[in-house]
Amino acid sequence: MSEKVKVAIIGSGPAGLTAAIYAARADLNPVVIEGEPSSTTDQPGGQLMLTTEIENFPGFVEGIMGPELMSNFRSQAERFGARFDTTKVSRVDFSERPFKLWTNNQTGSEPRYLADSIIISTGARSLLMNIDRETELIGHGVSTCATCDGFFFRDHHIAVVGGGDSALEEAGFLTKFANTVTIIHRRNELRASKIMQDRAFANPKISFIWDSTVTDLHGASSLTGITVTNRITGEKTELPVTGLFVAIGHSPNTDIFKGQIDMDEVGYIITNEGTATNVPGVFACGDVQDHTYRQAITAAGSGCMAAIDIEKWLKHTED
Repeated sequence: MSEKVKVAIIGSGPAGLTAAIYAARADLNPVVIEGEPSSTTDQPGGQLMLTTEIENFPGFVEGIMGPELMSNFRSQAERFGARFDTTKVSRVDFSERPFKLWTNNQTGSEPRYLADSIIISTGARSLLMNIDRETELIGHGVSTCATCDGFFFRDHHIAVVGGGDSALEEAGFLTKFANTVTIIHRRNELRASKIMQDRAFANPKISFIWDSTVTDLHGASSLTGITVTNRITGEKTELPVTGLFVAIGHSPNTDIFKGQIDMDEVGYIITNEGTATNVPGVFACGDVQDHTYRQAITAAGSGCMAAIDIEKWLKHTED
């Protein structure tokens, strides 16, 4: 039998958990469908569960570990009455209210939840190179966010993988800290805009390795170097870097919502007037609709916005 809820929050990163805190404090009794621990794209706590020390989240002077921060978020939401379902949403129907949600842990064909309103906060995942030990070394020399981790690589030799605007922006930012930054690109020319290319070529700390990919990572507990393989000649080069930033793009976790709500050409959910989607009663926050900032603090802020937006919307529809 389906459970009727006022607010269902899909996803439990900084955006979803902040939304849960605000919605619970507004007596909306939210249920958070937080994802599955075994999932790589819908993990409870989101991408910060793969992050080590966070030093740029306000309020933590000495920094805090990513999993600890997410545990604090979750406990705070629980304190105010948010409920958690540790599974993932497998199917949705937003064609009419109440909205229907099916989950991986349910029995029977009926929807697991019938929700008056929805907050989508499923986030986005950084695209990785899919080579051995890449995930293992994230937070130990391998990173997908220069803004988050650049400070830890002061006076290091760093490599950046990618050739678009994001890769060049990350490389430029990293030159504030690193001794050298080597950009590794699988083609012989960059995809980035002309102005970004000009800045990178003019920066004396930045060098380039063309037509190449990273094929091996070295180091026991942290990164000590990488193997770079030329795609044309097959020649292998050992590069003694202690930081590797992967900047080959992001992919929003929105597959189950396709055909249900408006998205851009990449798959990010389009929001208007705050966090509202084109479907009345369905709201989206965090990296699932933000391809610009992608920070824990901005995700948390948009989660707050979504909860306030949904409270106002529910009040308006019930009046």
